[in-house]
Amino acid sequence: MGALSLQNGLLTLIIVGILAANVKGDCSCAANECCSKYDFCGTTAEYCGEGCKSGPCTTKTNDVSVPDIVTEGFFNGILNQAQGDCPGKSFYTRAAFLAALNSYNQFAKFGSSDAGKREIAAFFAHVTHETGSLCYIEERDVPTTQNYCNPAYTQLYRCNPSNRYFGRGPLQLTWNYNYGAAGNENQFDGLGSPETVANDATISFKAALWYWMNSVHQSVSQGFGATIRAINGLAECDGHEPAKVQSRIQYYQQYCTQFGVAPGDNLSC
Repeated sequence: MGALSLQNGLLTLIIVGILAANVKGDCSCAANECCSKYDFCGTTAEYCGEGCKSGPCTTKTNDVSVPDIVTEGFFNGILNQAQGDCPGKSFYTRAAFLAALNSYNQFAKFGSSDAGKREIAAFFAHVTHETGSLCYIEERDVPTTQNYCNPAYTQLYRCNPSNRYFGRGPLQLTWNYNYGAAGNENQFDGLGSPETVANDATISFKAALWYWMNSVHQSVSQGFGATIRAINGLAECDGHEPAKVQSRIQYYQQYCTQFGVAPGDNLSC
C-alpha cells in the first residue's frame, strides 16, 4: 500500500486485567472517576496517577492551549503538502479536529509545556505520514479478502460480515476491536457502520484521538521512537521499514521546529 499501509494494522488494544464491578469499559467512567492507563475506572492513585487518561487525574498538567498551537496556518500547511486532487482536502478541517478535542481534553496536557508541544507534534507527524498530508481518508489497495476482523476479539467486538475494518481516518483506525471500542466511547456504531470514520470528519478525529490516548499517549514521554513502535512497530521498527520510520521522524522534527521545542531523544525505533 506504499507509505500509508499499516501492514497488519494498528497494534492490538491490550485488554488488561479481569473485568470487575468498577470497570465501565472503554474509559466510560463516571464524572468523579479516573480512567487508568489500563482502562479501569476508579478514584485512587492507581487510577488517577501516572498514566491516567481522563477524569480528575492527579498527574501534573501544563497550560498548553492546543488551539493556539494547531493554528489554521499550521493545519492548512499540512493540507497544502498533499499532491493532486485529494479527497481529504474537502474532508479534514481544523474545526473538526478542535470539535473532537473537546472529548479528549487531556491530550497534550501532561508534563511540561514542552512535553505538550512535543505530543502535538508527534500526533500530527503520524497523521501526516498515515494520510499523505491529510490527503487520504481510507486505506488504499486493501485486498478484497482482508476484512481486518480479529476472531480473538469477536466475543466483545463481533464483526459484521458485511463490513470491513480497514484503515480509516487521520491515524487509519484498523481492526474490529478498535472500531468497536472507539465507537462505544464516541457514540457511533463502529462495528455496524465503520464507514462513519470516513464520512464524519469530527468522528474521524475523535477515533484518532481515542486511539492516541488509549494506545500511544503513554509512550510519548519515552521519545518519538516509542510512539512509532506503539502505532506500527511490528511492521516498521527494528529495521523492517526504515524509510517509513524516517518519514515519520522528519515530520516530527519539522513540527517541533515550528512549535519552537526540541524534539528530544529516542527519535527512532
